[in-house]
Amino acid sequence: MTTSTTGYKVIGTRPLRHDGVDKVTGRALYGADVQMAGLLHGRILRSPIPHGLLRSLDASKALELPGVEAVVTCADLTDPGDRIAELGEGAVNLKHLSSNCLARGKVHYKGQAVAAVAAVSAHLAEEALKLIAVEYEGLPHVTDVRAAMQDGAPLLHDDLVTESLGKPTGKRSNIAKHIQFKKGDVAQGFQQAAVVIEREFHTATVHQGYIEPHNATALWNADGTVTIWCSTQGAFTVRAQVAELLGIPLSRIKVVPMEIGGGFGGKIRVYLEPVAAALSKKTGKPVKITMNRADVFEATGPTPGSYIKVKMGADKDGKLVAARATLAYEAGAFPGSPLGPGAMCIFACYDIPNVHIDGYDVVVNKPATSAYRAPGATNAAFASETVVDELCEHLKIDPLDFRIQNGAREGTRRADGPVFPRIGMVETAQTAKQHAHYTAPLGPNPKAQISNPKFEKAGDGANLGFEISGLRVPRRGRGVASGFWFNCGLKSSASASVNADGTVSLVEGSTDIGGSRTSIAMQLAESLGIRADDVRPAVGDTDTVGYTDVTGGSRVTFATGWAAYEAGQDIKRQMIARAALLWGVQPEAVAYEDGTLRCLSDDKKRLTFKELSEKLHATGGTIVGRASVDPPGVGGGFATHVVDVEVDPETGKVTVLRYTAVQDVGKAIHPSYVEGQMQGGVVQGIGWALNEEYIYNEQGVMTNASFLDYRMPTALDLPMIDTVLVEVANPGHPYGVRGVGEVPIVPPPAALANAIYQALGVRMDELPMSPGRVMAKLLAKQ
Repeated sequence: MTTSTTGYKVIGTRPLRHDGVDKVTGRALYGADVQMAGLLHGRILRSPIPHGLLRSLDASKALELPGVEAVVTCADLTDPGDRIAELGEGAVNLKHLSSNCLARGKVHYKGQAVAAVAAVSAHLAEEALKLIAVEYEGLPHVTDVRAAMQDGAPLLHDDLVTESLGKPTGKRSNIAKHIQFKKGDVAQGFQQAAVVIEREFHTATVHQGYIEPHNATALWNADGTVTIWCSTQGAFTVRAQVAELLGIPLSRIKVVPMEIGGGFGGKIRVYLEPVAAALSKKTGKPVKITMNRADVFEATGPTPGSYIKVKMGADKDGKLVAARATLAYEAGAFPGSPLGPGAMCIFACYDIPNVHIDGYDVVVNKPATSAYRAPGATNAAFASETVVDELCEHLKIDPLDFRIQNGAREGTRRADGPVFPRIGMVETAQTAKQHAHYTAPLGPNPKAQISNPKFEKAGDGANLGFEISGLRVPRRGRGVASGFWFNCGLKSSASASVNADGTVSLVEGSTDIGGSRTSIAMQLAESLGIRADDVRPAVGDTDTVGYTDVTGGSRVTFATGWAAYEAGQDIKRQMIARAALLWGVQPEAVAYEDGTLRCLSDDKKRLTFKELSEKLHATGGTIVGRASVDPPGVGGGFATHVVDVEVDPETGKVTVLRYTAVQDVGKAIHPSYVEGQMQGGVVQGIGWALNEEYIYNEQGVMTNASFLDYRMPTALDLPMIDTVLVEVANPGHPYGVRGVGEVPIVPPPAALANAIYQALGVRMDELPMSPGRVMAKLLAKQ
């Protein structure tokens, strides 16, 4: 979709991405590409059991193997104590972080790291792992969130005491934290309701599914400094974590972020970096560790499985009057699920006067959870948006009209406190209703080859499902759902130096996952009035750019773009001063307009940006613009999705026929990148909805830890995802930018569940909605 470029020269256009050539020609360097003289290869020994005590560990035979140069355990990491550190998209207890890198006295999930080996080859390192003798004392395990909450459930941590509403309760349990948000009087609100729906939902654990496995290369120099090359969403976050776990000052660590093959929130916490550094310290040589795919699944942070109960009520006119929710999120082995964001997002799309939300963060014997694109929000929206659809059915109201009537808007207060400024939730619903997808009929069933047909309706709530001469034909349905995610600010830095040929070299600190180099460069170019390809962007390491928080929270184009904008303003001020010097006037007598400097007292005196750049060395030297910002997160993003499906009632297989994602993007800096982010989020949401899940057996072992068995959608499974960009400018950004990368994953599971209901007349309440679960619902209905 074409967006307006009115008033802008660069913003809203679609220039080629600056890093495109290197990536399509294979010259871009990723973490696994790091090579250097004397490089050793590291491998991790992982627990074969889901829960148990580490009674002993003997690495002597491994160390005797020729070519093996070091073995490290938790004893080689500093004990950081029971302290909390902020990672930029969630906090972590440093004691738990250390234990997750190398277990301390106990293992809490199958796949937890126990020891590491460095050897002259990867194969030799793997052989050495087999020679490490570990004695485990197995303990009972629990992998289901509701089972873990019960009294008498196996306790993962003897010292974990439940915290409720910010205060310790004194009770030891697997419930790490209880939170609560309240607004209005829920009991009174439900008394006003003409229709009340209450339902329970379950979602499975799913993984981010990035293509590139985790990797890290570390060199502990003889002077005591450490350099780390890794694929990460936050170089400064890695530096901080490694400093804490190794007990060395930040100033002695340099982190070089390599190109990253996907992260989606899963490459923020460290797994390999401190271990590689510890091995390098012991050997005096650089050490590289890479995970295999099974390691990624079994030992890195997926998004949590969850149990959610939602109750919502509306009056006879279709106005929402009350909502209540209980959310229980799996934290994995250590406390810290995205429970807070989930609770904040569950009803954020609506203006509801009376709300009560309870949330529980629960540890289970699975890998510690990490962020995954709008962490916590997709689980929550699956529950609330499915209930909204059922309310619409009972009230006989079009689901998009319902959202237009009840949608959050400027002045709406969320249950957790914040009041929305100018937002675009209602506009997304209005645009979706007017879209050709929503107004088009579902159409004839292309698979039904019928002669002399005798049609018979296929069931309550079914649409275009028929029985023809006893043959059951696939049925079609259409569903809609909305979603919300925050616009995080946090800290970002950028510096830009003007070159003599009129180009500008930009260094910024945000790892580029979704084309942010170009979107940041475009904002700098816009501020200076030059072309996008006249800016040469690069992502700096922790020694070459100021502190920058993680690439996450839909913040980079918003916050780091703001830093680039401010760096541009700094350059403009200095360029004005240089022109004033050349013309013998005061800076106030020089105007900077669209990349041209003009003398206000003599209109004949003009210099383009390039012309003045050529004179910089003769007038004082290079100009460098700098900025560090910490902007507040203003607004947030909303989306409304429409999907058509076809369901085979013989097998339960769901085929996505058509999908349209409508999203308030604030201002699309590079529309192609925005559309790509939306399409990628939708595809991940479809996978979450229909196929993806961690499957554990009774022994607490994941049985599908490969891309062969962990089913992710491919291009063959999906139609083209249609995108509609709604531009409701964010009042908290110079160019109206809103974060766009995370909202698209929020609505798909609920939209698909609602479409399946229209097709089959059964409400789906568990993710994924795999063929077996769809068939179970159909059989239960019969």
